[in-house]
Amino acid sequence: MSSTSATWTSFIKSIASYNGDLSSLTAPPFILSPTSLVEYPQYWSEHVDLFLAPNFIRQEANDIDAVELKHMVAVLRWFISTLKSQYCSRAESLGGEKKPLNPFLGELFLGKWTDQSASKQHGDTLLVSEQVSHHPPITAYAIENKTNKTVLQGYNGVRAFMSTTALNVRQYGHALLEYQNLKETYLITLPPLHIEGILMAAPFVELEQKSYIQSSAGYVAVIEYSGKGYFSGKSNSFKARIFKDIREAQDKTKALYTISGQWSGVSKISRGNTLASDAQVFYDANAQKAQPLSVKPIEEQGPLESRRAWQKVADAIRANDYNLIHQEKSIIENEQRELRKKEQADNTTWKQKFFDEIDYKSLTEDTDETGYIKLAKMANLSHKNVPSGTKQDSSKEQGAEEASHWRFNQEKFDTAKLAF
Repeated sequence: MSSTSATWTSFIKSIASYNGDLSSLTAPPFILSPTSLVEYPQYWSEHVDLFLAPNFIRQEANDIDAVELKHMVAVLRWFISTLKSQYCSRAESLGGEKKPLNPFLGELFLGKWTDQSASKQHGDTLLVSEQVSHHPPITAYAIENKTNKTVLQGYNGVRAFMSTTALNVRQYGHALLEYQNLKETYLITLPPLHIEGILMAAPFVELEQKSYIQSSAGYVAVIEYSGKGYFSGKSNSFKARIFKDIREAQDKTKALYTISGQWSGVSKISRGNTLASDAQVFYDANAQKAQPLSVKPIEEQGPLESRRAWQKVADAIRANDYNLIHQEKSIIENEQRELRKKEQADNTTWKQKFFDEIDYKSLTEDTDETGYIKLAKMANLSHKNVPSGTKQDSSKEQGAEEASHWRFNQEKFDTAKLAF
């Protein structure tokens, strides 16, 4: 048996017998990705044209659908376009899912998508991502297009546990997508997932259960995920239905639109609650080229910016130098421990740069400027700190008292005058 195989077997045994949250468990160097988790929010807007598309949809005289419904269809198309890069691009490019580097507290990732539209109506789209918590690990992010007054903000944390053959991951957090010119906001929840192929040393992600998109106009999209089973099914499969509101969603026959297919491949759309034989293509993940994010050269980045901070570790990972990976990671980790000790000695705490933690227990629908409480209520979703997409009054919500969430601070961002 090779040393890598032996280490892999040892790692599998260790996580199989581990009772706690696996998300921060130290992984063997050979399954590490050279990319920090703080970079992952870039996948939300790799298709800038789809991200901004609702801004350019107008009500036509012969339209059957309300313009708000057309907006919802466009938002759902954009959401499906984000999944391939988020959840299976590494398995395709690296031969298997890799564990991203755990961001350190205060780690930043900044970038922009330049306007590549023929009409030049997009303008630049900016990304700021920040590690706002280390225990538990939480990444907050905002994507802003000032030209079209469009802002996506959200945060993500994960908790993982091992079952017999797969690593199960529950995502915490959500995203709020605001089209200010349209006076519309969307609440987007994050689906649970599991990582299969671990026993074969070829991990890959499958999404599971449901996620939701709730529009301030009332429309709701319910996305159900399924994967390839032992005897049937296709990998990365989903079926989404759009309803007039969450009450209508209790009856699938009342669906206004049905979309079905593979989020990593082709999906199709039909009116009503079933997919018609002549259904049109909704989205083709293999035909749509992602627009890469533009990031400053490493030498121009600050010490907290991700690619500069992790450069030596990332280079060691690419070189498969396991001793150097351990050495360089230890330097960063020890620096962080010393910072926490100093803060404790000085009776201070780390101050986040662009995001604030908002306690929603002290807010009502009328005092919540983000609209989150109203949107969660419209979708019958819990607004407490529970797994994303948890329904109100479900067993998962019982005993959960905290209701604090991370929100983008526009004033801090504008004052910083960042160079992208």
